[in-house]
Amino acid sequence: MSGAAPVIESILAEHADEASFLWLQRTSAVHAPNYSPQQFADLDERLAAHIDGLRVAGKEGWLHALALIDNEGPEDFFVAAVLAIEAVDSRFDDLVERAREDLPEVVPGLISALGWVEPKHLGGRVKALLDDASPLRQKLGVAACALHRRDPGALLGELLASAPDSVRIRALRAAGELGRADLLPQAQSLLGEAKPELRFWAAWAAVLLGDRAQALDALAAFALKSGPRQPRAFQLALQAMEIAPGHALLLDGATLPGAQRLRILGSGFIGDARYVPWLIEQMTQPATARIAAEAFVTITGVDFNLAQMEVPPPDGFEDGPTEDPDDDNVELPEDIALPWPDVDKIRAWWQKNGARFTPGTRLFMGQPLSPDSCTGVLRQGFQRQRVAAALHLALLDARAPLFATSAPAWRQQRWLGDGIPL
Repeated sequence: MSGAAPVIESILAEHADEASFLWLQRTSAVHAPNYSPQQFADLDERLAAHIDGLRVAGKEGWLHALALIDNEGPEDFFVAAVLAIEAVDSRFDDLVERAREDLPEVVPGLISALGWVEPKHLGGRVKALLDDASPLRQKLGVAACALHRRDPGALLGELLASAPDSVRIRALRAAGELGRADLLPQAQSLLGEAKPELRFWAAWAAVLLGDRAQALDALAAFALKSGPRQPRAFQLALQAMEIAPGHALLLDGATLPGAQRLRILGSGFIGDARYVPWLIEQMTQPATARIAAEAFVTITGVDFNLAQMEVPPPDGFEDGPTEDPDDDNVELPEDIALPWPDVDKIRAWWQKNGARFTPGTRLFMGQPLSPDSCTGVLRQGFQRQRVAAALHLALLDARAPLFATSAPAWRQQRWLGDGIPL
């Protein structure tokens, strides 16, 4: 047995490290343009297998997971939190306390763990979090309800009315995610708040809950301001607007940093076939070729792989970090996962097929917007397309929950198999 001990230790250390790494990969995959439902499911199965390796090892597995949190990353707290939530003891409370005192940046890992575990492991834990006086624990409780699309009832309105701002922000987001149209007046009442984060989530929730006036104007203001809220505001505002106001918003953003990129992305969110000839021209420029092709697909629904519309990168084009050891830039380009378009084939395809796409009609993946077309994308689309489909469905019905495209793949498959939870 003594000879086997180092091998077991090595295996458990690998399970812990791989689980942590795969969570980071999953965090990027949730909004990635190149993850199909099957690929996303494969990623989740790999992550689950490594967590299971720690789980079956009992105390030794827990100790390896616990050792990870010394790295102080959200990915490390995620792994430990999953095992801690499943244990009927104080381990999870201990992790929360450490996050509250020293490490607010790890909270996303704790929230993700609450969304990852099956509801049977949450039981009275979520109620205890919601009933706690600690703002962090209340926030975790609200997040757990929202991630599982379980409505906490009247408590959500109470938290919107009187909780600390950090809790109210998560409660606003939950109201939108859960389709709590009865809370629209409360969300609207917060549109004038001084704190940008509170005002943003009030606008985001209110738009999902049916406000296409004051809240949509507030969201559009965030869409026209550079910063971390801009991408989310930009997408939801354009998907919620009629085509003409959406086009006006694109024009209003002409002087923003990265305006050309925003216009290209925005044309896909609006879904008007009138943008297609312009998008094809943007495909001739390496800097915009791939996102223009993605917007083209969002409007027309063309499968580049099946239609053989992909080409290798242009000669001499460098994508991603260089091999220069003195180059500190190690960030992956945002478009690296997108295919390079064959512009000649795309032009020929559009000349042949363009007449069947009616200008002035909102199209999504080649079809007029409808619940059925959006559900089809949820079943078969890539993750970034599925995020857009979920938003469209929620905008079509203010009382419908926002489909959780970040939920574990097996739970999403169950929801889609049973019908989208209402």
